[in-house]
Amino acid sequence: MVYPSLDSLKSRSPLKSLSWLESEDVRPYVFVRQENRISFPGQMFELDWFSKEPVYKNPLHMDNVDFADRILDMETRLFAQSNMAMPRWVFYDCGVMPGFVAGFAARPRFLSKKVKAALGGKNPKLVKMDGVDWVPISLFIIIPTMGQGEWVAHNLSSVNALLTPEERFYGLGFLTKAFALWYANIEICCGMTQWGSPALKLHAHYGAFEVLTAYTPVHSYAQTLTYRLNVDPRYWAHFFDQKPNQEFSELYESADFQVIPRDDKSLQAFQRKIEAGQGPFFLDANQIRGQDLAQPLDVYRAKAQSGAG
Repeated sequence: MVYPSLDSLKSRSPLKSLSWLESEDVRPYVFVRQENRISFPGQMFELDWFSKEPVYKNPLHMDNVDFADRILDMETRLFAQSNMAMPRWVFYDCGVMPGFVAGFAARPRFLSKKVKAALGGKNPKLVKMDGVDWVPISLFIIIPTMGQGEWVAHNLSSVNALLTPEERFYGLGFLTKAFALWYANIEICCGMTQWGSPALKLHAHYGAFEVLTAYTPVHSYAQTLTYRLNVDPRYWAHFFDQKPNQEFSELYESADFQVIPRDDKSLQAFQRKIEAGQGPFFLDANQIRGQDLAQPLDVYRAKAQSGAG
C-alpha cells in the first residue's frame, strides 16, 4: 500500500506551516508504563512522517510527575467549560494503566513567551520551565478494548486551543492522533464526539467514518456520536488539502437520507435505523469539513461489491 510522504504532506499545506514538525526541538512523546510499550512501533503503515525517536517517559516514576502535571493542566483548562475535564484518577486508572498515552513535546527554548504563558496558565509551578527538558504541547489517549484489534480514543487535546491563530502549531491536533495510530499499529479506532464539536471535522479524516451511535442517551450528552474507523493513512493527507477523497467516493454511496446534527428527532431517527440493522452507515469527511456543523449531512453506505462470475 502506498501512503502519502511527508514531502507530499508539506506540499498540501500552507508555506512553512509544518516547520515545527521538523524542528529538532519538537519530538513526539510516549508516556506509557513499561509493560504497555509497543514492541514494533510503526510497522503497520509505511509512513515517513514521524522519523524522530520519541521522547519516552514512564508515568509510574515519581520524577515524571511534572510531565503529567503539565498534560493534565492543559487538558483541564481545555475541557473545563464543557464540564468534561478529565479527573486525575481517570487519567491514571483509565488512561495510563490500560492504555497508550502520546503526543508532541517541545524544548522550552523553542516556545515563544505567549505559548509558555498559555501552557503555564495561572499555576506558578508550571509557568517556571527552568530545568525542564520537554514540555508536552498535545495529548492523545487510546485504550484497547475487548474487540479484536479495536481501540477506543479517549482524549485528544493540544495547546492550540489556548493560542491565537498566529501562535498555533499548524495541524498539531491532527498529527498527534496520527502519530499515535501509526506508532501503536492501530487497525481499528472507535471514539466519541459531540455533533456540534469542531473536533468532528478532525476525527472523520483517519479512515472511512462509520457511525455506531447517532444519539447516545447513556452518555452525559445525548447528542454524542460514537464512531468507528479502519485506520487508513490514505485519508490523512485530505485533512490538509481539503480535496475530495477518491477512496471514499469509490467505495460508498448515498443511503438516501440526511441527518440534522442538532435536531434530536433527526438523531433519534438515525439511531433507530442503526439499531434496526439497516447500516452500517458512514459520513463523508470532506462534507463535514466543508460546511457549518449545524447543516444537514448526507449519510452513506458501502456500495455492493460485484462478485466474480
